[in-house]
Order: sequence, then structure tokens, then C-alpha cells
Amino acid sequence: MNFQRGRVREEPEINLIPMIDVLLVILIFLMITTTYSKFSGLEINLPTADVESQKDQPNEINVVVTAGGDVLVNRVQVPARNVDSIGMALKRAAGNGKEPVVIINADAKATHQSVIDVMQAAQQSGLSHISFATQQTQR
Repeated sequence: MNFQRGRVREEPEINLIPMIDVLLVILIFLMITTTYSKFSGLEINLPTADVESQKDQPNEINVVVTAGGDVLVNRVQVPARNVDSIGMALKRAAGNGKEPVVIINADAKATHQSVIDVMQAAQQSGLSHISFATQQTQR
């Protein structure tokens, strides 16, 4: 017994319009909530040297920055860690020398800020020649 003789059987269909609406709402939500961070930095490798060490020159100022942030200018500890006191110690060490070279020996675990403070103090003291000491690689 077929009671549905005159009826045409409807094919099931998937309505795509609501699915597209939901996907657009999700896409808009993700675009609004995502933060687009642009990191401005450089990927660098710190230097090592494979050359022979040079003889000490009389117009060098050796600055040592320890891991704790202490600064020593020509093996004399600077009493304070601020830029002004480091600058005064550099001026004293330079004396009347002609164009002395500031050589910074920084510990590997010293903060970058400590090294930047030494560089800024050298600039304020009028010492424009700065060099960094590196460690020889072990073979």
C-alpha cells in the first residue's frame, strides 16, 4: 500500500547560505581579535676572533664590565654604575693622550645595558674610538 502516490519525493539538499554566513562571522571575529605584532629586530651572532692578540698600546683605556654590572677602568673600580661616574673615570684615564681607544671587555653574562652605559659615557667624554675585546675560539 502506497499512500503517497501522487506526491513527488523531494531530494534532500544542503543549504550553503547559512554555513557561509557563519564562516564569515568566524573570519571577521578572528581578524578583529588577532594582534599583528611586527617585531623590529635583527638576528645577530656575537663575534669571536681567531687572530693573535695585539701588544698593549700606550693610548688604550681598558674597561672591564663584570657579570654583576661592575665597571673597572684600567683595573680601577668605578664607585658608581651610572654614566656620569663612568665618564669621569674615562676622562681621568684618558688624561692628555691623543685619541685614546676605549677597549670594552664585557663578561658574557653582563647585561647589554651595562655595556651601553660604558659606550654612552665614552661618547659624552669625547672618546669616539671604541673597540670590543673578543675571546679566541678553542680548537
